[in-house]
Amino acid sequence: MIISHKYKFIFIKTKKTAGTSIESYLSRHCGLDDVLTEISPPVVHHTARNHRGLFSPIKEMALGPKDAIKALGHFFNRKNYYSHMPAMVLRARIPEKIWNSYFKFCVERNPWDKTASHFYHQKNKHPDLTVEKYFSDGNFCLNYPLYCDRNQNILVDHIIKYENLDEELTCIFKMLGIPFSGRLNEREKSNYRDSNVPYQRLFNKEQIKFIGEIFEQELKLRDRAPSALQVGREESPRWSPSTNC
Repeated sequence: MIISHKYKFIFIKTKKTAGTSIESYLSRHCGLDDVLTEISPPVVHHTARNHRGLFSPIKEMALGPKDAIKALGHFFNRKNYYSHMPAMVLRARIPEKIWNSYFKFCVERNPWDKTASHFYHQKNKHPDLTVEKYFSDGNFCLNYPLYCDRNQNILVDHIIKYENLDEELTCIFKMLGIPFSGRLNEREKSNYRDSNVPYQRLFNKEQIKFIGEIFEQELKLRDRAPSALQVGREESPRWSPSTNC
């Protein structure tokens, strides 16, 4: 997660959407007073800073008992900002003026490719993991709680479609005044995904259908996501499963 006072933006880091690559790139351009959260394991060019400190947990305590316990834990450990921090929590911890005036964006990915990427990421840590075990565990990579509130209102100004990543980053960085060549070359964590095995061969038809059901809300949110840019969104196809390799 990044809060850039230099360029006046907030980047909400979602899962399996090149978030680490984006953070690594932006780290080289952000100012000394900007907030950059830690990445584990550490990556080249990224330097975390200004992410620890005291904050008022009062707003979060009003959200509910679990939120209060988590906020107090962060408060006593001075864990002010952290990776994959939900936008709802971040909004409660920063000045309203900053939240309302900074450009907020994140990245989302079609759920079938994202699930395949997440499976390989988990398998990298647990080599014995099978597709069947992955589905039975039910630990799917749902991102919408990171960029929505509890009423499923989208809290960011723009959701980049992963499939249009370089094109949309080009537009955003140009708008913010961030130098960019037009292509994101940092892919430090992409080696978790075996690109030779598309999801259509990794998952069977029932599993592909099940993914669509699990991620139904994210698919709906994608269709009504705000867009602050003109990058051909009208022609961008809807996310839908394919059973063809």
